Amino acid sequence: MPEIDPYEYLNIRIDPDGTVTRLLNLPPANANPDLNSGEAVFSKDAILSEEKNTAVRIYLPSNIITKHAAAAAAGVNEKMRLPIVFHFHGCSWVQFRSNCTILHASRSLFAFTIPAIVILVDYRLSPENRLPAPYEDATDALLWLQKQALDPQGEKWLKDYGDFSRCYLHGSGCGGNIAFNAALRSLDMDLSPLKIDGIILNQPLFGGRRRTKSEMKFIADQVASLPAMDLMWELALPEGADRDHPFCNPMADGPHKSKLRSLQRCLLFGFGRDPLVDRQQEFVQMLILHGVKVEACFDDSGFHRVDIVDPQRAAMLDEIAKGFIDS
Repeated sequence: MPEIDPYEYLNIRIDPDGTVTRLLNLPPANANPDLNSGEAVFSKDAILSEEKNTAVRIYLPSNIITKHAAAAAAGVNEKMRLPIVFHFHGCSWVQFRSNCTILHASRSLFAFTIPAIVILVDYRLSPENRLPAPYEDATDALLWLQKQALDPQGEKWLKDYGDFSRCYLHGSGCGGNIAFNAALRSLDMDLSPLKIDGIILNQPLFGGRRRTKSEMKFIADQVASLPAMDLMWELALPEGADRDHPFCNPMADGPHKSKLRSLQRCLLFGFGRDPLVDRQQEFVQMLILHGVKVEACFDDSGFHRVDIVDPQRAAMLDEIAKGFIDS
């Protein structure tokens, strides 16, 4: 294996108490809830759990307000409502919060493109909060949305413009892993009036003890090298668990497989030069064998998280997601 410093790859330093110093400090982006500001997409923050220090950032495209005003002026009572898309961000389980500039810009654009109300979930990070903590935060977010739907005084943007019967779970990288596990957990929950209509997995992060051909071929990948992926799983998995734990390797046997047949329809993106592509293809085959309706979009030319650095590729993924949601 090449000499690679996985800590440098992940931009972290492990401290003596087992916590992490995160060395990648991006400037924060403030939310803008002012509906008179002229922004294409408005945003606001809401507390999910004070105890867990979790939150959500809500994105509302401005054109829905214009359409509602036009409908009211025309005397139309039935107003357009937007799908609600939960987003779980990527970056190796250990980096970024919901006010990160990159996340803020990409979720604003996604909300405008679909159009949709986007709920960016600020889940807890590893290793301070190992799995299943992010999955618990995801289900907390679902229950929070249910509370808003049932409460006459619930979050106004959601009450006025959201369609609670058209909810989606969307995630990139490790966020795709969270979206998948949140979808599994939602099957055991009474979320009425919410309905999870689909899951969107953008290059989801899975692993396993067995090395795949793509992992070995791209062992020193600049974005997702094998030593870096091994370290991120070491930091994220429960103490004592190995990479065949179902949190990491959903293709391994476990009680979760009995739920797969009930899983919502799924859209998955993958790229041929991603070290994770073999596992993503195995994942798709597993879902299909269990009767899940899957739309898999694999592109031979891309690499892991190419959409972060290639705006055209990001726009293409958003347009495909739009078609999936609209269908």
